[in-house]
Amino acid sequence: MSIEKVRGYFKTKGMEGRIQEFGCSSATVSLAAEALHCEESRIAKTLSFHLGERVILIVAAGDTRIDNAKYKAQFGMKAKMLSFDEAEPLVGHAVGGICPFAVNQGVEVYLDISLRRFQAVYPACGSPNSAIRLSLQELEEHSGFLNWVDVCKIGG
Repeated sequence: MSIEKVRGYFKTKGMEGRIQEFGCSSATVSLAAEALHCEESRIAKTLSFHLGERVILIVAAGDTRIDNAKYKAQFGMKAKMLSFDEAEPLVGHAVGGICPFAVNQGVEVYLDISLRRFQAVYPACGSPNSAIRLSLQELEEHSGFLNWVDVCKIGG
């Protein structure tokens, strides 16, 4: 199970006790914010895309959506999200629990600057009812991100 991979990763860092699991779904931004009793913007949603033959993840603030013009300027092609059925085999996590931790080899992670408004955010942990509170420095460290990007706009 995907959350077990994430738990195993955080165990090697002495952080597995920080993973929160809920008795309700946190599979969407609004559900996660409700479960965590925080603003939707503090949910670090992870979006998955095809980039030619590559698979990339963009972690962004919960109150944003992809700005197609910015995405194309950054990556040189139109945004094409993975389908529901592609997510788990290509990323290693199913929709609702996609996160930037313990992903399949070769998956590239980018962090959107929309997250920089916050000292701490809440990404999922590989299941549709989990999250972890991380500082931005911890998110950088544990996501294995390649770069900060500006591909989102607030609203949506």
